[in-house]
Amino acid sequence: MALSSHSSAHTILTASHSSTLSLPKLLLPPSQQHSSPNTLSFPPPKQHTLNLSLSSDKWSTKVSFFPTFFTKTRDAKPIKEELLEAIKPLDRGADASPEDQQRIDQIARKLEAANPTKEPLKSDFLNGKWELIYTTSRSILQTQRPKFLRSRTNFQAINADILRAQNMESWPFFNQVTADLTPLNARKVAVKFDFFKIAGLIPIKAPGRARGELEITYLDEDMRVSRGDKGNLFILKMVDPSYRIPV
Repeated sequence: MALSSHSSAHTILTASHSSTLSLPKLLLPPSQQHSSPNTLSFPPPKQHTLNLSLSSDKWSTKVSFFPTFFTKTRDAKPIKEELLEAIKPLDRGADASPEDQQRIDQIARKLEAANPTKEPLKSDFLNGKWELIYTTSRSILQTQRPKFLRSRTNFQAINADILRAQNMESWPFFNQVTADLTPLNARKVAVKFDFFKIAGLIPIKAPGRARGELEITYLDEDMRVSRGDKGNLFILKMVDPSYRIPV
């Protein structure tokens, strides 16, 4: 979600349209082997045992293939370490070149392929307060401003049980925004923003067009990867799993 305007700070959700006020932005994507019917030779109808010692090399290859296929697992830990190392010097993406962005996207896609949480909207891992550590969204990074006027930190809180989200900025603006979430499938939500607060104090009702979408493409207990409806990539780390959005 983000508070999105030319004059105010941005957080982590992406709205579909811009506004003259600070509007939110959403934080916000095997081959099946078909065996030829002629590749295996079956025993005669009356034969009930298979003599593996007489098997051809082709049959042996098929037998050895299946255990590997069914027991194959992906280890996300080294991919996460590679991703964190790659984004570390990039100031949350503000200093990323197009080549850096391409590299981060490639690593993120490897991590998404190892996603252990297939239905993130049903997972307790989703609940809590997350810190944005990388994004390709220039508006959220506020790269059009001098560095001393950019938000130092962006947070997003999600309460999946009540389908609510909240984005928060740190100094110098402390803007906030809240939103209702509507599941579109097990990992994607539509976002409708309701209120945002200027400096965390002045409430303003969000216009009806302040909407967006969020797809959660990787989730575990301490990292989340999301892709927004504008094609931006967002990577977050968990900072407070006990945090709940104030009612």
